[in-house]
Amino acid sequence: MKIIYLHQYFKTPAEGGAIRSYYLARALVQAGHQVEMITSHNQQTYKQQQIDGISVHYLPVFYANQLGFWQRIRAFVVFFWKAYQKAKKIQHAEICYATSTPLSIGLLAWLLKKTTGLKYIFEVRDLWPQAPVALGIIKNKWLIRVLYQVEKKIYQNAETIIALSPGIRESIQTKAPDKKVILIPNLADTVFFQPKIRSDDREKFTILYTGTLGTANHLEHLLDLAHYAMAQSENRLCFKIMGEGKMRDTLLHKAQKLALNNLEFLEAGNKEAVREALYQAQAVYVSFADVPVLQTNSPNKFFDALAAAKLVIVNVRGWLKDLVEAHQCGFYASNENQESNLRQLREFIESSEKLEKYQQNARKLALEKFSLEKNIPTVLALFGDAAAAH
Repeated sequence: MKIIYLHQYFKTPAEGGAIRSYYLARALVQAGHQVEMITSHNQQTYKQQQIDGISVHYLPVFYANQLGFWQRIRAFVVFFWKAYQKAKKIQHAEICYATSTPLSIGLLAWLLKKTTGLKYIFEVRDLWPQAPVALGIIKNKWLIRVLYQVEKKIYQNAETIIALSPGIRESIQTKAPDKKVILIPNLADTVFFQPKIRSDDREKFTILYTGTLGTANHLEHLLDLAHYAMAQSENRLCFKIMGEGKMRDTLLHKAQKLALNNLEFLEAGNKEAVREALYQAQAVYVSFADVPVLQTNSPNKFFDALAAAKLVIVNVRGWLKDLVEAHQCGFYASNENQESNLRQLREFIESSEKLEKYQQNARKLALEKFSLEKNIPTVLALFGDAAAAH
């Protein structure tokens, strides 16, 4: 069947970033489906390209994490309109797969259904508008009310909804109790990422962060941990931050002010660069601001770390904390108690046996619960059901 796949920020392994849509679209193509991916790029003109069998339509809509609120809104609106025009020109499509964020992607799928009759599956990566409201990004009460109404309508009109975390699924079910909501977390590529260590300095215990350096990630917490470790003369610890985003300059300034000689900033890179950085690390740090809605997130960096067999340190409560504690593959780092955090880290620095056990458990969790092989068949089955219904 022919599938229109809507993802404003589609990425490939060569580009880096979150590549869940690449995995799913490639699997759909391999299963015999035709996938028309509608996305954006920061170039000046439209481009159509075949990538591993996926027909990718790149619309010229500039977007960067550094953009302000109204600049982002403009990018969402421009993409909405251009993507709608492009989708209407694709003939004989049988279903639409729309992945958020932003919420306007779901609105686009809903509009296509109303105007062309094209049914859609909606994938929810983050809770919108709940997340930007909780972060104080959206404050207008009238706009908030409208956005929540739109969110509910998008859920109610979807054929099926995919949630990336238990918390996201629970939130959706309260707003659309009659809808089928399937939990398919982010994916662990256990073939691309292997349990290797190639540290140049075996005397150092390296903690790595990869991904967006944004407001929601609040990496000041990691800088505080690095500063505390330095103050306690814990010279065995080394911290690395790999990524880009609107908070990068702020973080660099704070690191310089604190004279953090145990912290290194790395440039953002593609998936191979991330893999190489992981092979240089013993542990991975997953960071979010202290906002309850962010506890529902399903960050791809977490699953990359599991696949690469790394000790996983999370500073957020919720399902990620529950996972690392239940499976003994990491620990929760309190933002208010750096003494406790350092004490837990020293247990792994001083016991190679404990570290190896937790790293092996991380790899085991990736293989048993989050691998591509375990989760992609569930997605493919949805399209098999849709084809039969069609």
